[in-house]
Amino acid sequence: MTYVDDRSWHRDPWDDADVTDALVVERPRRQRRPFKWVMWLLCYLGLAGVVAVGVAGLWYSQQVNPKGDPGAPITFTVSADDTLATVSERLHLEGLVESASVFRWYVERHDGLELIPGYFRIRPDDHMGNIMRILRTPPSETFTKVTFPEGYTFERMGRRLEEKVPRLSAIDFNIAATNGTIRSVWSPEGTNSLEGLLFPDTYQVSNGESAGQMIDRMVQLMERVGRQENIEERSQLVAMNPYQILIVASLIEREARVPEDRAKIARVIYNRLFLGMPLGIDAALFYGQDPSLSFSEVKALDTPYNTYLHTGLPPTPIANPGRASIEAALNPVTNPSLGDPICVGLPKGAPCLYLYYVLADEDGRHAFSATLEQHEANIELAREKDLL
Repeated sequence: MTYVDDRSWHRDPWDDADVTDALVVERPRRQRRPFKWVMWLLCYLGLAGVVAVGVAGLWYSQQVNPKGDPGAPITFTVSADDTLATVSERLHLEGLVESASVFRWYVERHDGLELIPGYFRIRPDDHMGNIMRILRTPPSETFTKVTFPEGYTFERMGRRLEEKVPRLSAIDFNIAATNGTIRSVWSPEGTNSLEGLLFPDTYQVSNGESAGQMIDRMVQLMERVGRQENIEERSQLVAMNPYQILIVASLIEREARVPEDRAKIARVIYNRLFLGMPLGIDAALFYGQDPSLSFSEVKALDTPYNTYLHTGLPPTPIANPGRASIEAALNPVTNPSLGDPICVGLPKGAPCLYLYYVLADEDGRHAFSATLEQHEANIELAREKDLL
């Protein structure tokens, strides 16, 4: 056994078990969970953002370039007063683009679009780039706006058309309106004239359109307005057919100068027809006559349009009426009640009817009466005001 000198041993604290255990106790680890949660949240948000961007990109791509093949081309009109906003909205309404706002956004980021008035052939659901290209190209067909006011005869319409579009002659227009090749659904047998069957409105006349095509469009628009006013059924309520309604409407159009008189003039016409009285309408008297002739000269002429000599309606309309006059012909006012001033002095039991009218002021309003005596008094007042 080897002897060890205890004096040479130096005590070390590590030799003490209690001390050693106390010294080697492990430090507690730092809590790292909140950091991990933040990292996971950031990753999730990043992934969600990528997905959202992808979905938005796919949606935008489908708006710009819809799935499937584009449809057959349709005519799209750009007017002189159009803007990108109005054009984009119409493109959407007519089914040519998926979204008006996306089209505007696309155009603004592709050097904009200078609009050119005219007719363009655009395919529904085509790529927005193709639609922009078409709208940037000068149209194959340009147009001229022509306004035909209510109350114009077809001859006057022809002159207006020739004035605005010189290549279309008034003669060709008149031939197309009277030769019978174009007819309305309301044209009576034996009548080729389209007087009263051409709707007065503002039309865009293209550089490739003929006078006959123009006439056909005007006839179609009158038929559409008539359907909107339910002329087929409502005409029966006043014992008329649609063509006769247009005759009455043309008389109203030429006689009335303020809107509130239209329905009253309609009632005068129906009352006189019911009683078998001549209509006595000056505008009909002058239809087709030399405008330089005096009233007395024209009144002496025995023509089908002399509503002083003949009872009933003229054989055709005397002008082309607008919607307001058509509505008045379909919906005349009721006759005045017995308490109305024009009914005073009538024999007891006699009906009070609107039968006469004459100009009452410079604005074109008429004074209506139920008796000849009242009418003659109103005529004197009109002469005093220098209205006649």
